[in-house]
Amino acid sequence: MIVVIRPDVSQEKIDHLIKWLSDKELIVREFHGEKQNVLGLIGNTKCIDMDMLKSLDIVESASDMNDTFKASNRKMHPADSIVNLESGTGPKIGGGNFALIAGPCSVESREQLTGIAKDVKVAGANFLRGGAFKPRTSPYDFQGMGSAGLEILLEAREATGLPIVTELMYLHNLDEFIEKKIDVIQIGARNTQNYDLLKELGRSTKAPILLKRGLAGTLKELLMSAEYIMANGNENVILCERGIRTYEQDYARNTLDLSAVPILKKLTHLPIIVDPSHATGRSDIVPSMALAAVAAGADGIIVEVHNDPKNALCDGAQSLTPKEFAKLSKKITKLHKALEE
Repeated sequence: MIVVIRPDVSQEKIDHLIKWLSDKELIVREFHGEKQNVLGLIGNTKCIDMDMLKSLDIVESASDMNDTFKASNRKMHPADSIVNLESGTGPKIGGGNFALIAGPCSVESREQLTGIAKDVKVAGANFLRGGAFKPRTSPYDFQGMGSAGLEILLEAREATGLPIVTELMYLHNLDEFIEKKIDVIQIGARNTQNYDLLKELGRSTKAPILLKRGLAGTLKELLMSAEYIMANGNENVILCERGIRTYEQDYARNTLDLSAVPILKKLTHLPIIVDPSHATGRSDIVPSMALAAVAAGADGIIVEVHNDPKNALCDGAQSLTPKEFAKLSKKITKLHKALEE
C-alpha cells in the first residue's frame, strides 16, 4: 500500500501515523521527496480500513499496490537510491554516482592482483573486482584460491584504497565476508534464487549486495530476489544485468539484454549496473557493449581486466588488458559526462 502525506505535515504527526501502522505488524518505509512524502506499507494491509486511512487530515491519498515486489518498487521510493559502503566513506553507486568496477575474473596471485589493481585505479576504476571463490561449470576447472584469495584482495585494497567486490557462493562463508569487511558482496547468477542465502544477507549485514540476474532469469525474478534481501533488513542492493542464455551460442557467451536497464529504471529505485564481460564472453566487443550500457542509463559497469588474458586461469577470452581498459575508461567518462549535460 502507498500512502501519500499532505505537504507541510509535521514530522511528529507522520511519526505518530507510522507508529500506529507499525503496531499493526506492518513494515513501514518512509520516503521524503522534493515534492511529496510517501509511506510504503509492506505486510498484510487488509488489516487497514482504507476509507478511514484516506479520511485522516494528514493523508493526501492511499492506494493498494498490486506489484509482487514491494521494497524495491519505485512507487515506494520515487527517487533513485544511492548505495553507500557500510563504512559511510568511499564511492557511492546510483543517483548520478557512476561505478566503474574492474579487475580479474579470479585472484591468481598477490603479484597479479596488486599489479592489476594499481593499473585499473590509475585508469579510473573506483572499485576492484576479483573472485576468491569461483563457481565453474566443470569440477576440473580452477575454483579460486578461497580464503587465501580474500586475504590478497584485502592487501590490494590496502595498497590502492579501492573498495573490493567479490562473490559469496556459500552461506557458511558469510561470517568470513562480514569479519573481513568485504565492501561489496556479489551474488552470482547461479545463486540469484538461493533464497536462504538472500534472506541471511538481509539479516546479517548492511554491506552493499551486488545481485546478478540469473542465467535465464526474468526481470521480475531478479526484483523478487532483491526483495528477499530488502525485506529482511538490508536495503543496499545493486542490480546487475550480466546477459541471459538464449538460442545464440555460436558468437556470444550470452545475450546482453540492454533493454533491462531502462525497464528496471521505471520499475525500481535500485541502482543498475551492467557486466558486458560475462554477457558477451568476448573481449573484442566488451568496449562497445560497455558504452551502449552507459548510453542506456546504467549506473555502473563491471568488467574483467587481466594483465595476461591468454594465460588467465579463468575467463581470459573476455578479459581486457589494462591498456584496453584505460582506453575504455576514458570513453566511458566522456560519454557519461555528455549524457549528464
